[in-house]
Amino acid sequence: MKLDRSRVTRIIKASLKEDLGKGDITTLAVIPKIRSARGTIIAREECVMCGIQIAEWVFGAIDMNVRFKPQVSDGDRVSKGQEVALFEGPARAILTGERLSLNYISFLSGISTEVRRYADIAGKYGVRILDTRKTLPLLRYLEKYAVTVGGGYNHRMDLGELVMVKDNHLELCGKQISVNDIRRKIGRPLRVEVEVDNLPDFERMLGQRPDIIMLDNMFPDEISKAVSLRNKAVPDKSIVLEASGGITLHNLETYARTGVDTISIGALTDSVRGIDFSLDIV
Repeated sequence: MKLDRSRVTRIIKASLKEDLGKGDITTLAVIPKIRSARGTIIAREECVMCGIQIAEWVFGAIDMNVRFKPQVSDGDRVSKGQEVALFEGPARAILTGERLSLNYISFLSGISTEVRRYADIAGKYGVRILDTRKTLPLLRYLEKYAVTVGGGYNHRMDLGELVMVKDNHLELCGKQISVNDIRRKIGRPLRVEVEVDNLPDFERMLGQRPDIIMLDNMFPDEISKAVSLRNKAVPDKSIVLEASGGITLHNLETYARTGVDTISIGALTDSVRGIDFSLDIV
């Protein structure tokens, strides 16, 4: 996933408006306009870098005279104490952009680092790690970018990207759905995913041939049985099986061994701790 600069710039401008308020009064009061500064951004812990280009764009949005030189790229493994960027330019702009730029790389590197932990384990079994829509409002685009930087894959970006029939949809329609009717009503080539939470429902849905079946909160032995049933009924494995619910780093390998195709994990974005970075003036 490549960042769309125009889309990110809109996010940066909105965040600058929120952070600046009526202006950085402290910096304006104590730092002369002609003062310049230089320094570095340092990682205070090991991580998978993400958002370094966004940090550069933050400073550029404040003052184009800030010269920002990344020392790493998104996706690089960074060690504790490593310099990730050098900068030089108007001191006022640097101080004004300090916290916002660090917030972005801290937040996004936290996601990419956590995703890499999952992807390294699941990848040994040919399983893809997926994100979900459990994201912060208005920051989903950046969060899903961080997922791909960490080696994961994006599920749907929004409600219009994929037909996903979940438990509450099934409850409200009496659990009576027809995948063919859904495709006909949509009228455009979108994939159809249906959620099940037990093997009898899985077998019934398998006969309807959706594109994806989510195995929600099912035990590993049940998922293994579902994989065997799918492989027998659909030898080309064109129906993708996705496991979800209650999967953590501690039990991930057990689920990955089942032969499932993908594993979706909301915790990749909804409860990740940020990485500690510091901006130091030299």
